[in-house]
Amino acid sequence: MDVCPQIKQCASIALGRLVHNDPAIAEELLDVGILSILLHNAGTGNKYQKTAVLFVLRSICKHNEKTAQSVVKNGGLQTLVYCLEDFEPAVKESAAWGIGYIARHSQKLAQECVNAGVLPLLMLTLQEPELSLKQIATSAVTDIAKHCEDLAVCVVDAGIVPYLAKNLQNSDEKLKRQCLAALSAIAKHSPELAEVVVEAEIFPSVSQHLSHACPAIRRNAACLIRDIAKQSLELTQFVANTGGIGSLLEVLFQYPVKQPDPVNDARIPCVSALGFIAGQSAQLAMTVLGCRTIQVLAVMLNDSTDENLLTVTAWTIGQIGRHSPEHSAAVASANIFPRLVQIFQNPESSLDLKTKCHGALKLCLQNCLLVSALEPLLSLAPPDILKYVLGQYSKVLPNDPKARRLFVTSGGLKKVQMLNAKPGTTLMEYITVINSCFPEEIVRFYSPGYPDSLLDKVEQYAPQLMTVLRETEQTNEEIQTEIVNAVAKDELSSDSDSAHAVAGADRSSH
Repeated sequence: MDVCPQIKQCASIALGRLVHNDPAIAEELLDVGILSILLHNAGTGNKYQKTAVLFVLRSICKHNEKTAQSVVKNGGLQTLVYCLEDFEPAVKESAAWGIGYIARHSQKLAQECVNAGVLPLLMLTLQEPELSLKQIATSAVTDIAKHCEDLAVCVVDAGIVPYLAKNLQNSDEKLKRQCLAALSAIAKHSPELAEVVVEAEIFPSVSQHLSHACPAIRRNAACLIRDIAKQSLELTQFVANTGGIGSLLEVLFQYPVKQPDPVNDARIPCVSALGFIAGQSAQLAMTVLGCRTIQVLAVMLNDSTDENLLTVTAWTIGQIGRHSPEHSAAVASANIFPRLVQIFQNPESSLDLKTKCHGALKLCLQNCLLVSALEPLLSLAPPDILKYVLGQYSKVLPNDPKARRLFVTSGGLKKVQMLNAKPGTTLMEYITVINSCFPEEIVRFYSPGYPDSLLDKVEQYAPQLMTVLRETEQTNEEIQTEIVNAVAKDELSSDSDSAHAVAGADRSSH
């Protein structure tokens, strides 16, 4: 409250720095009633004093919704709007910064900012030549539009989108990053808003930004493409026609050559965008497959330890393989199913990751007719996954004799007989269909306990022997006499036969 403007300015700066670093001091400032004095100085002081007071206001608003709401209730929002109309760029910049801090906390506070008339003023600041002012104003637009569709519509109605698209051509990296984030915050809510963003002629510039040197720009560009591609088939087709798929894959091909920035890792939105593109239609999914996407996803699934990346990768794989047996066979050829099962059974995996792995396996297996890909899952998959595997076997085995033979020789039929399925369940129905594809004795042979039952039958069998030798009570001498007589009789008969033969020969010679 000093009469000297410089002392007022320095006191405000000191207070702002205290508040900026500690939310407890911000709440204490609100309790002692200094806010009303600050707001009075903002309306009557010079540009330096206004900037210092606005620094205190935004430092109070940045911490949480409670402190921001207190500033709004005490008339701080009106002061920010008033300063946003100031002639000095530094004052407008500080005011836009404070509005962004208020709007980011909740939809209610963002709506109050819109009701106070900040959007037309922000649109004007986007046309200013000062680079920092454009950056802060773009960030404030993002904080307003991100909450809901109604607020995004208000941003569109204020005519801000064309200026965001124009500023996208600026060479400044921070401004590019903020513009991409603002356009993404608008496009993500509905197909109509996404069409407005696309009509601002942001393509193919956005796809080109995927190869930018700045990681944050690459990530925000991928997020924008993702938020547009997920809205409708027409928009997805437009993204594909402008080279979006190839640009997204170029980002993925750079790893692990380039180590990812944990904060600005562009792989997650890129993989998610590919999933949305592939999920729209079978033709787009085949286009994604034709770019060696599944090989890249398989490498990520095997090598990555980032749970968020694993989750979105599993979801994208499900979107690719869901359409037809050809799509599922392409996924199976990369040997992805066992890895998904492994992640699903890992006790350290989160519930979201397990859900995505289960969904991907379900979508792909329900279309998979490749027996070689199904076979390893018979011993690896838990019952939740195994029912989809057996469901596919129940479709293949009735019409494929070679598959039936392979199913028996590889031990698949034996594994099926060892399953403990409850009667009336889907799993039991599939087992019944599979058993009906084989002769009853084959099924019985591979049933558990069948070898033991065979051994029991061996032990219980009573042999029925035939009598080979004649029982007799003759002595050895009598037996020998009979043998001599039989031999002599045979010799006499042979002599008589030879005499008759000689006589017949003589008669024939005469």
